[in-house]
Amino acid sequence: MKFFSQSFLYDDPWSIVSLAFFLRYPNPYAAHVVSCDVISRTQTPSGSLLTTRLILKRGALPRWAPQGIVSRAESWVIEESEVDPHGKTVRCRTKNLDHVKVMQVEEWVMFRQTSEGKTLQTTEARILSGFGWGLTKRIENHGLTRFKANVQRSREGVSLILSLLRQSRLQPMTLGGQESLPTSQSAGSDSDSSCTQNNTWSRLKSWLNSPSPT
Repeated sequence: MKFFSQSFLYDDPWSIVSLAFFLRYPNPYAAHVVSCDVISRTQTPSGSLLTTRLILKRGALPRWAPQGIVSRAESWVIEESEVDPHGKTVRCRTKNLDHVKVMQVEEWVMFRQTSEGKTLQTTEARILSGFGWGLTKRIENHGLTRFKANVQRSREGVSLILSLLRQSRLQPMTLGGQESLPTSQSAGSDSDSSCTQNNTWSRLKSWLNSPSPT
């Protein structure tokens, strides 16, 4: 069994980091994510939001993996999250539902607002293989290495969405609504800045509304 633990501090407030986390799919750093669907969402009496999502991920087996070790290089992952708007925390747990004998990866992520108004992310994971045949340790080491790389890509994806959300706040429009553009633009840097912001909105809406890959 292998363990992983890491913390990361975002300069942004909890509300926008939490939003970026749940809007992180699709993004260019998560090409391995095939689909992401909400299967349940409820609100507790205390006001917390509970959400369960089903995510399909696609990967590639290492060259040393025995032929037929898994039937397909895809895995269904369940994500269970709780958003507490009063305590300003997000707790999220994910784990794969198939190929569990070969390797089970369970991850816990928490976002909480600090006293300075920033957001602290804590990520913990457990990688366990029950495959045997002298490959258990090698599979767990491979899983840990791949998980570390995925954590970095996930953070880059969230940071990208954060950047888009920051820039979108400069636009006088709402997501999914009609764009409210100025009737005239000043020359030079103001015009360039407006074009950049418009392009940012187009990219953000395109990612959020794009259909799941087939």
